Amino acid sequence: MAIILITGCSTGIGLATAEYMARTGHTVYATMRNPNRSPELAQLAEQNNLPIVILPMDVDSDESVQTTVDQVLAQAGQIDVLVNNAGIGPTGPVEEVPLSVFQDTMQTNYFGTLRCIQAVLPSMRERRQGCIINISSVAGRLYSPFHSAYCASKAAVEALSECLAGEVGQFGIRVALIQPGVIDTPIIDKLETMPANTNYPNQARLLAYLKTSAANHVPASMVAEVVEAIVTGEGSIFRHPTGADGPVLLGWRASLTDEDWIASAGIDDESWIAGMGQMGMDVRPYLYPVN
Repeated sequence: MAIILITGCSTGIGLATAEYMARTGHTVYATMRNPNRSPELAQLAEQNNLPIVILPMDVDSDESVQTTVDQVLAQAGQIDVLVNNAGIGPTGPVEEVPLSVFQDTMQTNYFGTLRCIQAVLPSMRERRQGCIINISSVAGRLYSPFHSAYCASKAAVEALSECLAGEVGQFGIRVALIQPGVIDTPIIDKLETMPANTNYPNQARLLAYLKTSAANHVPASMVAEVVEAIVTGEGSIFRHPTGADGPVLLGWRASLTDEDWIASAGIDDESWIAGMGQMGMDVRPYLYPVN
């Protein structure tokens, strides 16, 4: 069984992965920015006697990451698997989203991932063994209008991961990417409503799609199962599209030219609704909600 360090475990994919991996016998070090504000995992671990140690870690902080990694190494002696999950997911048009939002998103989603990787690599390299699993997104390969801050951060994670895999394979370290589609997690609940004074009303389509897909209630445990498959060696590929819509979306994007994909953003609402309907998505109630 492995010693696993997971980031962003307060809710959603991180919490589900920590629980799932602990239930399958692994020792989990579950980290989050402020454990006192997110007691659910601690309560679950205590009630079920799960091998989960909860530690504070802010992936935006060099000091916090290094301190926590050092603590895990001191307690466990090694880190077999790092799961980089912590992330944020803002929406909005490039022109109207404040630069600070782009910076914050890249800081957490990309630099947070990079910080954790750099912190665990020396010990993995010395042992010539380890696994780094980065939770990316279909948004790391499919760049939707009004999702630029998030897509850019996940595209950076995708590039970093592929470069890293080529570098550390010689040391017996495996790198894998998981690309979830829309998963039923609190990140969807945090979506902001479209500003009334926006110059880009079409951003309502992205919000409608995300909310429609989330209503299918694809559980975060689906991602946790993929993490387990990678850890046990059952999942041996590099990229793992995951969820009900992940593989479908990536396949759809691959079938279009860049020009057709870009042009599709300009079609009228009814044509867009019909196109989503062909994918089994009834977006109309979310695009035109009844007040």
